Amino acid sequence: MNTEVFGHTPDGEAVHRISISGGGLTADVLTWGAVIQDLRLKGHEHPLVLGYRDFADYPAYSPYLGATIGRCINRIRDGELAIDGKTYELEKNFHGRHNIHGGSRGAGKRIWDVVAIGPDYVTLTVQLGDGEMGFPGNLTVTCTYMLESRGTLVIRLDAVTDKPTICNFAHHSYFNLDDGGATEALDHQVRIDAQAYLPVNDDLLPDGRVMPVAGTEHDFREYRAVRREVDGKQVIYDNNFCLASQRRPLCLVASVKGADSGVEMNVSTTEPGVQFYAANTLGGKPPIGLTGKTYDNYAGLCFEAQTWPDSTHFPYFPQAILRPDEVYSQMTKYSFRKTKT
Repeated sequence: MNTEVFGHTPDGEAVHRISISGGGLTADVLTWGAVIQDLRLKGHEHPLVLGYRDFADYPAYSPYLGATIGRCINRIRDGELAIDGKTYELEKNFHGRHNIHGGSRGAGKRIWDVVAIGPDYVTLTVQLGDGEMGFPGNLTVTCTYMLESRGTLVIRLDAVTDKPTICNFAHHSYFNLDDGGATEALDHQVRIDAQAYLPVNDDLLPDGRVMPVAGTEHDFREYRAVRREVDGKQVIYDNNFCLASQRRPLCLVASVKGADSGVEMNVSTTEPGVQFYAANTLGGKPPIGLTGKTYDNYAGLCFEAQTWPDSTHFPYFPQAILRPDEVYSQMTKYSFRKTKT
């Protein structure tokens, strides 16, 4: 366990980096955004996730690399949130029309306080205020990262509120199991245990349909490469895969195999959905990554466990409203192993 100042925000706040290790993994966690800046597996030369070497690049350029995002991950149509007959006007920070990832000052772009720390775990907390970016309720959130045996990263998220509000968090690491993002992850083999997915419109918002994956480019029920072209263009993957109708006990929902490294990852979660994003818009940003070069499009894959996006506009989706007498609690695990040397 080691703690150091990693940088300062544009407002002068110190950002700490906390290193933990256990179960064959080491992780570097930032107090800004509860970001996993680096994650390593014993016996594998490269990082498992994408990250930046310098903190200043995170607030300037990061597309939520390794962040804990909320109070609402994903997009909310027209920046409008209706709860109990009252409509709240949210910050429209996506195309000037919609809300995304809890707004420009959401949890993924805030300083979190350290609550507890040990050799193989760290717990952080952040307060999201009533009315900030239009959201109702004072929301208190905690995030615990723990490194368990057999190469398992455990992420526990809990939250309480003093008013009815939307609460839908997700971890947003970009994984590359071959070379840490030096090359594309399109040849990774992916399996997602979902019978259906949510098609999206041009603004990447669900269009209301819940469609079977069978017979589509979104069928990952058996291992296959992410690389898939239609009319000469790579298929864009940035969709919610429908795992269940409500939060449930921890279940294995996705598995990934690196193309060359022999590193495999299993994803387990309590959440009813997982947003699979293949990073088609990642490239073109100047920061130097952990590999010593900039990242190109498709350098990593995201598996964001969450409640289905924009759910308040579709009452037949699993809902993400949290009330004062309830506790939001999510657990997601990413487990790694290396099958060859």
